[in-house]
Amino acid sequence: MSKTGFNTQAVHAGERQDESGALDTPVVQSSAFAFASAADARARFEDPSDSLIYGRWRNPTVEAFERAMAALEGAEEAVATSSGMAAIEGAIATFVAPGDEVLAPLGLYAETAKLLRERLARFGVTTRYVDMTDLSEVDAAWTDATRLVWCETPANPVLAIYDIAALSERARKRKALLAVDATFATPFHQVTLAEGADLVVHSATKAIGGHGDVIGGVVCGASSLVHDVRRETIRGAGAMMAPMSAWLLARGLRTLGLRMAQMSASAATLAARLEADPRVAWVSYPGLDSHPQHALAVRQMRRGFGAVVAFEVEGGLDAGARAYDNLALITRAVSLGDVRTLATHPASTTHSSMPPEQRHAAGIRDGLFRLAVGIEDVEDLWADLDQALDYSSKS
Repeated sequence: MSKTGFNTQAVHAGERQDESGALDTPVVQSSAFAFASAADARARFEDPSDSLIYGRWRNPTVEAFERAMAALEGAEEAVATSSGMAAIEGAIATFVAPGDEVLAPLGLYAETAKLLRERLARFGVTTRYVDMTDLSEVDAAWTDATRLVWCETPANPVLAIYDIAALSERARKRKALLAVDATFATPFHQVTLAEGADLVVHSATKAIGGHGDVIGGVVCGASSLVHDVRRETIRGAGAMMAPMSAWLLARGLRTLGLRMAQMSASAATLAARLEADPRVAWVSYPGLDSHPQHALAVRQMRRGFGAVVAFEVEGGLDAGARAYDNLALITRAVSLGDVRTLATHPASTTHSSMPPEQRHAAGIRDGLFRLAVGIEDVEDLWADLDQALDYSSKS
């Protein structure tokens, strides 16, 4: 399978036909699994990592999704979690202890920032925030206590791009781990582990599921690291994925390449038109020549630059609110990676919990909008943006 194309892997990776001959892995809705004998029970508990015992530990439907994700990421193993945040917390909290430090970028998902700023801080873990696009700042911030480097690339919501290979080189030299949230990129656009990351994390809720009907997360990497996450996050904290969620995510995974190809092509078209439009103050999209890390995105991302565009309407927040309120086809909602196009105002929604000073330092302006492009026809999307932008200049 490793030599086949992405779409072929997305359809077939992780398949194991059961005795019924079902093409899709059945949804196994069982909280426990029977033992044949006392000896069988004892043997399974001696090696629970490879035995069906209890639904919190292992489930065949969930394992099929994990195998598929590991194949697409080129990972030894993957562990599925109940949500994207469970995957993020597992990938960070599993590997730090009191007195340790985390290096993180200024711009990142607000709930991740809250995890670092509040919850982990209560247990004696310090986070140093740096402009991760400037590797000299990364070098200057490093201390003997640094145990983990965390980043999102592309970053939520300003779409900064971080150099995974360069960060990996620094982490390995200093015996730290590099964990990357690649939710915006997906395995279609970015093979994160091949770039040097130790762990790659996805909110599978987004493009992997792709239909806005399931919540889940996944962590991929070397078996030794993934086993640690599984022990702490799944068996310990109980943040396991439900079998039906795994089935829905595996279904969505099969069309990931088809959806992302169209969505990213439409995003590129809309970004170029928005950048040329006098009603728009500025646009951020890694595929634009004007993006500060465009050259890095060309090298690091594959098959396009993702389906998210960030922009600000000329006239600031009030003008942007008028445009936002007059969207007709585009849905006003949080999330991304859906088949429908979603528009979000981060400062008042997804990033409202982030302190304003950190938000502004990360470039998350109060008037910024995040457009998560779906699979609708691009001309229909542009027509909706065009008419909504007309309202932005009306008082």
